[in-house]
Amino acid sequence: MTRDEVLDVFRSCGAILEGHFILSSGRRSPVFIQKARVFQYPDKTEIVCRALAEKIRERVEGPIDFIVSPALGGIVPGYETARALGVPAVWVEREGGEMRLRRFEIPVGARVVIVEDIVTTGLSSRETIAALQAVGAEVVACACLIDRSDGEASVGVPLIALAGYKVPDYPADALPPELAALPPVKPGSRNI
Repeated sequence: MTRDEVLDVFRSCGAILEGHFILSSGRRSPVFIQKARVFQYPDKTEIVCRALAEKIRERVEGPIDFIVSPALGGIVPGYETARALGVPAVWVEREGGEMRLRRFEIPVGARVVIVEDIVTTGLSSRETIAALQAVGAEVVACACLIDRSDGEASVGVPLIALAGYKVPDYPADALPPELAALPPVKPGSRNI
């Protein structure tokens, strides 16, 4: 899939919102990608996740033993991408403020690809990598449907993005006047 085809799927589901949004990173943006609006449609989710699985196959050499996603936002694309790859899908979740593999076991040395929904700064990916390294997994890559940084985020392993979509974001104390004039909304799930 091309970048425009991916964005067209998101637009067709009403998933690209405009306003004043507080991102999971704390930064502010006039654009928010509400991926849940795509994930409510299994057929649309299958299309983008199957395309992501193909990109993973192209870029990752050797076997993939597990797809692991950060809860909450990564569970659906992780599951659907794992299904397309024919491997198990598991997730990490917050416990005591840190990402941990709580419900599942992964053998030491298992080759893992992390699948995320949206990457902005890469923080969730880095936290997921740390949780997996703590149990002895080998993280061979991280993949996402949309990379909001368009290649600028560093996660510590190769980042495979189905589409790059750079949109502006700002520190809360340095907003442009047109954004500062709008009431902020925090639609993300990081602090749930």
